[in-house]
Amino acid sequence: MIRNISALGVEAPPLYDVCIVGSGPAGLTVARELAQRGLRIAVLESGTHHVTAHGDALREVESDGIHVTTHSRERVLGGASSTWAGLSAPLDPIDFAHRPWVRLSGWPIPLSELYAWYKAAATRYRFPAWEFFAPEGAGRLLNVRASGDLQPDWLALEEKLFLAADPPQRFGVDWPEIWGGADTDVWLDATVTSLETDEAADVVHEVVVRSATGATYRLRSKVFVLAAGGIENARLLLASRSACPRGLGNEADQVGRYLMNHPKGNWGVIRFQRPLSLLPLYFGFRRNRVAGYVGLRLAEPEQARLGVLNSYLRLEPIFDWTDSAGVNAFVAFARQMRRSLQWWTKRRRHPVVELRSPVETGDDSELLSAGSGWSVWRERLQRIAGDLPNVARYAKARLTGTRPRITAARIRNFMEMEPEGSNRVELSSNRDVFGAQLPRVVHRPTDLDKRSLLALHQALSEELDRSNLGRIEYPTDECSAWPVSLDASHHIGTTRMGVDACTSVVSPSLQVHGVRNVYVAGSSVFPTSGCANPTLTIVALSMRLAAHLTASHFSADLAPAAMVDELQQ
Repeated sequence: MIRNISALGVEAPPLYDVCIVGSGPAGLTVARELAQRGLRIAVLESGTHHVTAHGDALREVESDGIHVTTHSRERVLGGASSTWAGLSAPLDPIDFAHRPWVRLSGWPIPLSELYAWYKAAATRYRFPAWEFFAPEGAGRLLNVRASGDLQPDWLALEEKLFLAADPPQRFGVDWPEIWGGADTDVWLDATVTSLETDEAADVVHEVVVRSATGATYRLRSKVFVLAAGGIENARLLLASRSACPRGLGNEADQVGRYLMNHPKGNWGVIRFQRPLSLLPLYFGFRRNRVAGYVGLRLAEPEQARLGVLNSYLRLEPIFDWTDSAGVNAFVAFARQMRRSLQWWTKRRRHPVVELRSPVETGDDSELLSAGSGWSVWRERLQRIAGDLPNVARYAKARLTGTRPRITAARIRNFMEMEPEGSNRVELSSNRDVFGAQLPRVVHRPTDLDKRSLLALHQALSEELDRSNLGRIEYPTDECSAWPVSLDASHHIGTTRMGVDACTSVVSPSLQVHGVRNVYVAGSSVFPTSGCANPTLTIVALSMRLAAHLTASHFSADLAPAAMVDELQQ
């Protein structure tokens, strides 16, 4: 059941089998998988069902380098999935491999093992069908490629497909059976401030929890899972000092290090050799309750030859209304009125819906991730009213199916970052409302990160010239600042997985080194980041973690047959 943590004031807290900190995709996946095994589960969510001023205040973070956006740290049931647009993709083979040119690269688990969990995650958590992610998925299965004006034949580049369920999953509402059983408690307004160890210092016996009223609670459990995001997972370990002055599991000073993101930003414009009217595979499409687009990355042999990282870029067509604040607000309305959008999509004669705004594909602005309170709706209305001509042009093209001539597309860049120890989460001297030290996030692109994106641009320029498709133009004004520096809200690597406790925080089973009953879920355990939106991998690893907890701490006979069958297929 779902209750406010204040209910603990009138009853003795039970001893849980597993206590999960965080209710985003990682936490709720672990909870759902374990609840089916008949275990006693607690999920602790710092926020409530809805956005609150108290929850928003707890999102505060100090940034040094890339500015961390507040909407990437939602305090609400479902976490960041309450605002995301659902885009995801699996990691690539090169992301798992040891790359001699990338220090600390290579995953300690094989890609083949994770593929089995990817397939199960796609089925159980409403991601697009796993076969769609195959190289031929968009062309053969979704029939999108053939409807485009161009059929590029790339040599040094490779296409990567990013897909979202339409409408996207909301982990806080889509699977109510997570908290519907008598053995699962979801505690709201429950902000964990530390984990406390026993006398042996290698077992955590309780978590300290604070509520908006300032009250303090303590919950005990046999096993604890941190699933609070890439920043908060590290912050909680650093703030838990009963076993080690540096923080729980931080004897080797590894907690919080190797923070990676996917810095994003617009840089470069392609001027096409001839005007286009339709290129949905690259510009964005919606078909059969799936939305997405193809990005371009360097082929893996080319990455190895050049010694660069796995960054990618996407093409965004430039229309008269591109970057209109009014159009962005209009799209936000449409996305939140799902029934109207689905009704319109079904009435279209052509099965492929080409997208007319980059915002439609999920690269959200602050406005689109701001929720649905009255102040947000009022701001959107004001933006629409202040830009009615552009909104009208967009609405006409969208509703009538007209296809404006496209003469240019801007390049939207997403960088892979190498695991660099100086990019990190640490504790600030400033404190939040509970007196807990704020997280201070230090991260900026390295020379290898930048060189990798430049190599991708060079390859794209050569491909466009070879195929006579167009040319790339860059701003002519001289600027020393690196142009790709926006937060992608993908906070990765701060509790990285590995076999060596001197260079990692958790083992391949996601157990914190030196602590027998604490595990970590989410993208903070990724050894390297690749370029894919991480949620599909987060859910796959969380399912894997639930199976491991069952086998190692509880009865292996409780494993649900449905999941075992999926993995054997």
